[in-house]
Amino acid sequence: MTVQAILAPDFAQIFLTFALLFWTGHKRLSALRSGGTKGCELSLGQRDWPAPAQQAANTFANQFEIPVLFYVLVGFAMATRKADLLFVVLAWVFVATRFLHARIYLTTNHVPSRFRAFTAGTLVLLAMWIVFAVRIFLAPAGV
Repeated sequence: MTVQAILAPDFAQIFLTFALLFWTGHKRLSALRSGGTKGCELSLGQRDWPAPAQQAANTFANQFEIPVLFYVLVGFAMATRKADLLFVVLAWVFVATRFLHARIYLTTNHVPSRFRAFTAGTLVLLAMWIVFAVRIFLAPAGV
């Protein structure tokens, strides 16, 4: 696989993270401008934001949980030359579930649907790690 094919899903996940960062900023500034918050309490780290601003912040924070294992795996797979078509397809499926999870979180926030998207992505990532581990440990010595 080409470096571009391997890194494309990684870049998509990074794009999602930055988009959510900017969306969070937009929602928080809107809340501050509308007067729907207590500014001094917010500076102390209190979670006193209106629901849309907090949903955006939670969705952004989620990008630093399970996706961290994705970033590590992409780096390992590239370094060991174990990223093939299956790896890239699974990476795209994982990223698609992260986009779906974020969309649900920011719109309906229907917890069962959000949980299904999260679980699907986590299981895909687990499968990626298992496939990678098997390929590493079954590779001929010295390769």
